[in-house]
Amino acid sequence: MHPEVRLDQPVPCPLCGMALEPLTPTANDGDNEELRDMTRRLWISAALTLPLLWAMAGELFPAVNPMELFGHARVAWAQLLLATPVVLWGGGPFFVRGWQSIVNRNLNMFTLIAIGTGAAWLYSVVATLFPATLPASFLNADGSAPLYFEAAAVIVTLVLVGQVLELRARDRTSGAIKALLRLAPTVAHRVDEAGEETDIDLADVQVGDRLRVRPGENIPVDGQVMDGSSHVDESMLTGEPVPVRKSPDDAVSAGTTNGSSSLLMRAERVGGDTLLSRIVHRVAEAQRSRAPVQRLVDRVAAWFVPGVVVTAIVAAIVWAVTGPQPALAHALLVGVSVLIIACPCALGLATPMSIMVGVGRGAQAGVLIKDAEALERLEKITTIVLDKTGTLTEGRPSLQAVIAAADADEAELLRWAAAVESSSEHPLGRAIVEGAKARDLSIPPVADFDSDPGLGVWGQVGESTIRVGNERLMERHQIDVTALQQAAEQARDRGATAVFVAAGSTAAGLLVVEDAIKATTADAIAELRARNLRVVMLTGDNERTARAVAGRLGIDETIADVLPGDKADIVSRLQREGAIVAMAGDGINDAPALAQADVGIAMGTGTDVAMESAGVTLVSGDLQGIVRAVRLSHRTMRNIRQNLLFAFGYNAIGVPLAAGILYPAFGLLLSPVWASLAMSLSSVSVISNALRLRTARI
Repeated sequence: MHPEVRLDQPVPCPLCGMALEPLTPTANDGDNEELRDMTRRLWISAALTLPLLWAMAGELFPAVNPMELFGHARVAWAQLLLATPVVLWGGGPFFVRGWQSIVNRNLNMFTLIAIGTGAAWLYSVVATLFPATLPASFLNADGSAPLYFEAAAVIVTLVLVGQVLELRARDRTSGAIKALLRLAPTVAHRVDEAGEETDIDLADVQVGDRLRVRPGENIPVDGQVMDGSSHVDESMLTGEPVPVRKSPDDAVSAGTTNGSSSLLMRAERVGGDTLLSRIVHRVAEAQRSRAPVQRLVDRVAAWFVPGVVVTAIVAAIVWAVTGPQPALAHALLVGVSVLIIACPCALGLATPMSIMVGVGRGAQAGVLIKDAEALERLEKITTIVLDKTGTLTEGRPSLQAVIAAADADEAELLRWAAAVESSSEHPLGRAIVEGAKARDLSIPPVADFDSDPGLGVWGQVGESTIRVGNERLMERHQIDVTALQQAAEQARDRGATAVFVAAGSTAAGLLVVEDAIKATTADAIAELRARNLRVVMLTGDNERTARAVAGRLGIDETIADVLPGDKADIVSRLQREGAIVAMAGDGINDAPALAQADVGIAMGTGTDVAMESAGVTLVSGDLQGIVRAVRLSHRTMRNIRQNLLFAFGYNAIGVPLAAGILYPAFGLLLSPVWASLAMSLSSVSVISNALRLRTARI
């Protein structure tokens, strides 16, 4: 539960005593060694403890009291023989962890368990073997010494129940990772140059291999379709239920399921570089991280265990001095009860269990959380800033129209523009090049290529310097585009982008490029606004184009004509105004803004740089993923608060009861057995509540 602890073997955490999480998750469903060991100890301890319950029942029903039937000495020896293996063997791991907590100066739940059960068992051993050494204040009215073998054994057995339940629950929380890992097939079908297929292990697939994916099979690695067309179910990675049509040149991801047609693909990312492997790594890292709210728990826990020990000692002293006879026996009983009931198992589980389950649930829905801090911060955001291209839109703009100036030819205009844009990586540039290719135009070479991010590109094509860009680029080079303004405004009014082309110092024409808005964007924006979030759209487009797109989506606030380097400054300005900002983007130029934001949200269809800079990644690149992420954050944090309420409330009620607060008024004194049962139930309540997140609707 402490991510800073790194050990080379699966042993308990030296700080809290709980099980450490593996750094490298696997799909192996084999036995959990610790779970198997604890389960064995539980069953044997339970079998030995069951006869001891007769002694407890005898206190309530004197007619069947074994002390009366068989005599105190015989029963004491029988209890000693039954309870000793339970306490020393069954509870052996607790004593080891308790001692380690003292040696490491990090007192934890096992400190209290070891002290409580150890004191009860050791006293009972002395009372059985050397009863004459006990002072009178330890003895009952008939001169016999009270024994607590059954209490020590029942406590150990109940703690074992809690440990088994916890370990099983933690196995279930890693189910999301294991389910993802199992998506990758173990065998791939490699196709050689002659077209012959050979089955090879997944680990033997190399970049560049040609692989056959048969109908119904899972795709083995990330790659590109070379031949064939089929619908691919990507819901296991993206959370989107509708299969996606894949044709030649389309990208496919490992773990997704091919439909009813065969595909031939080329491997491009294998092993740990696949999207599936990166998702698994990120989920595992996030599950081991600690939320800021955990700092409060850590501060409380640092004082809690020492405080409980002091409380137990004080309560025992008070009972020894003022309690009824046998005073010392009652003092021991109260001290053990306080130690056991205040065991902070629930407090230690409250936050980590919810984080582990919540992060796993997010992965199933295509929402990857980088760490617990991002999950907690997301709940508090007040403003969400959305980059337009690739976030609100498909990120695949297409050329819609070519408008030549009076003395220019449309085909020649497009050839010039495509020549310059062929050296650019901008989505608009790619759309222009694809538009030229779709018209079967030859693209001439370009020399002296250069660009000004946010304005445009230029280069030498033949005898002319061709400039392609926005109106500001034309103004900078004193190129008059007045004759093209009306066509540009008409394009902007419908949300398209007007790209000017100039040859030398003369405007040659206008290209109209449009990027379709994603089908789910409008609904996602509406839900974000319904959550009282301020939605701001950022774009490098003209103000008129930006307002047209914003109007169609119901966004009231837009910031247009934004240069790539200005995005982080805008996020910073919003933060200075008091906003808690989430920024969503997909490009390299979005990375500084994603890092500056309180929570960066990267669209999974974007660049690796953007995803590394973000606290949240949406695998599908769909804006609905932001809605899911916000819901997940709210539900996980609510679950954590519920767990902390259970944990703190349980101790606030339990400790006074164990200390004997009800005895003066009602003559009731809590047995260590009931204290142990209450402690186990508190852990079960926290675990059960956290596991509800596995089926939460997000």
